[in-house]
Amino acid sequence: METIHITMPDGAVREVPLGTTAAEIAQQISPRLAKEALVARISPVHGAARATASPSAIPDAAPEAQMGAAGDGEGFLVDLRAPIDHDARLWVLTPKDPDAIQVLRHSAAHLLAAAVLELFPNVKLGIGPPIDTGFFYDFVRDEPFTPEDLARIEKKMHELAALDIPNERKMLPKPEAIELYRKWGQGFKCELVEEKAVESMVSFYTTGKFIDFCRGPHIPSTGRIRAFKLMSVAGAYWKGQEGNPQMQRIYGACFYTQPELDEYLHKLEEAKRRDHRRLGAELDLFSIEEEAGPGLIFWHPKGGLIRKVMEDWLRDELLRCGYDLVFTPHIMRLDLWKTSGHTGFYRDNMFGPIEVEKADYQLKPMNCPGHILIYKSRLRSYRELPVRLAELGTVYRYERSGVLHGLLRVRGFTQDDAHIFCMPEQIEAEIEACIDFAFAVMKTFGFDKYVVELSDWDAAHPENYAGSAEDWGRSTGALQNTLSKLGVPFKRIEGEAAFYGPKIDVKLIDAIGRPWQLTTVQFDFNLPGRFGLEYVGEDGNRHQPLMVHRALWGSVERFFGILIEHYAGAFPVWLAPVQAEVLPLSEKFSVYANNVVSELRTAGFRVHLDDRNEKLQAKIRDAQLQKIPYMLIVGGKEAESGTVSVRHQSKGDLGPRPLAEFISDLRNQVDSRTI
Repeated sequence: METIHITMPDGAVREVPLGTTAAEIAQQISPRLAKEALVARISPVHGAARATASPSAIPDAAPEAQMGAAGDGEGFLVDLRAPIDHDARLWVLTPKDPDAIQVLRHSAAHLLAAAVLELFPNVKLGIGPPIDTGFFYDFVRDEPFTPEDLARIEKKMHELAALDIPNERKMLPKPEAIELYRKWGQGFKCELVEEKAVESMVSFYTTGKFIDFCRGPHIPSTGRIRAFKLMSVAGAYWKGQEGNPQMQRIYGACFYTQPELDEYLHKLEEAKRRDHRRLGAELDLFSIEEEAGPGLIFWHPKGGLIRKVMEDWLRDELLRCGYDLVFTPHIMRLDLWKTSGHTGFYRDNMFGPIEVEKADYQLKPMNCPGHILIYKSRLRSYRELPVRLAELGTVYRYERSGVLHGLLRVRGFTQDDAHIFCMPEQIEAEIEACIDFAFAVMKTFGFDKYVVELSDWDAAHPENYAGSAEDWGRSTGALQNTLSKLGVPFKRIEGEAAFYGPKIDVKLIDAIGRPWQLTTVQFDFNLPGRFGLEYVGEDGNRHQPLMVHRALWGSVERFFGILIEHYAGAFPVWLAPVQAEVLPLSEKFSVYANNVVSELRTAGFRVHLDDRNEKLQAKIRDAQLQKIPYMLIVGGKEAESGTVSVRHQSKGDLGPRPLAEFISDLRNQVDSRTI
């Protein structure tokens, strides 16, 4: 009997019959492992042919899942029942392994489709991949799915899961596969098989009566899918292209256990409570006016005041860190954007040109060409470098209406932009300073958790990028060296770089654990050459400087939206538009209340007097709803003793304090930017 050698994660080697499955090996190791196993990962051993299953187990090019490769780039995923035909390394994946959850969610998408077909046999099927927190599946149905329909579908999914139906892989000749879907009336699936199936034999998975063109892999059976919930229905175009048939996309959440699902649903509710769009209206911070157009932000007085505080802090820090503040026009000649390359690489995100005196002008989508022109306005000496130019510059980008989202995705926004022009030997020190600046920003505004990513180009598609392979290798190395020197853990991501150079992205983690793209530090070896930038070196010759793009907040609008959600609208006292609300018990104490207001304003604080003829509890309630940090209650006792009764927005009643003492404490909190 022919045998093969299977190397386990601990290095142990097992000799097993040819065609042994991962499920059988798991059972040999321990019944518990076999019970917990969801999927397997295999990779060839050194010098062996690629480990694979027989032709019936080779993954094909189905569109539903992109899970053929393991998360760490080693090996590929296969069903537990796939026979192994060569010497290989083997990992049996359980819920402890990150790769396995996507397989579970992919199988949950198939379970959803099976349930929908049970209840609505005439639906037409699209695709159903896993996503970060669950899955979706696309359907065409004459009637819209209702919330009541989702409840019925979810119930049916639980029924099918309880039956522990096997997920079985079958192979069909391509013509037979197309005919199967043609007779079933599933035209979208016919189209997928015709386009995506590149081998003569086509991979399918069955879940009971449901059969789907899919490369897999899948978990062994439906019984492992326990913690899921259907969330919503959204519109989607077939293949994501406008003009194609419109489909209904059912989204679901899926986790290993019910507590994990419950935690996720709780976070969703918390996210709704913190939604910056709702809070922006309730707190009168900003608005988007349809008369003006979507994606354009109107800052109201309170929001504008917070913005001023934010920008004042940032400008002071920029000057302290050696930046020069500049201002550039909102509109410039279109030829400038041709020189920069934006019309070639970024045209879809730019508004159309504007004709002025028979010349085309362009609303700027970026600040960088303006800063370049300032640098280029005169010849620089090496003694002047680095030149650091910073601007809170408003830019305009064409975003489709479907992706606009409050402050987070807009068409007009202000970038906290900076561009650094330096010599090659200065580049790593400048990048290091940018990273340090970014961490200072996060700490100041109350964020202590973050992740860092290093985005590189996709070497397989150099046509999408400017510069040579040598340029990319050198610049990516500079970013990587800086992060390593600082001891900053990072994840390297290929294909996510800007067209003009690699970048470092810092994603902060907010109060409920959500990541947000914030700081970006981008290397640029492209624009200095395009614009012919030079400096006179120590040798008297002219040289081309290197250039770094740097944004800390990303944009004022986006960062403000993140702050609203992070603090649920209850800003720390140094940022709050109203830092203290004075609440007189009645009109009899209005003189003292006005004196308190006057002293606070003289001390430089933002204070409001609520002198309405309302009961104290109503005033407190309204101040709480407006999330004002401090409420100062004044009556006869306070007027007589020169005190205020202090109430904090989250801590409640803090008792009476001498006004001078309260002012001193408030000054300390503001000056230290206490969070």
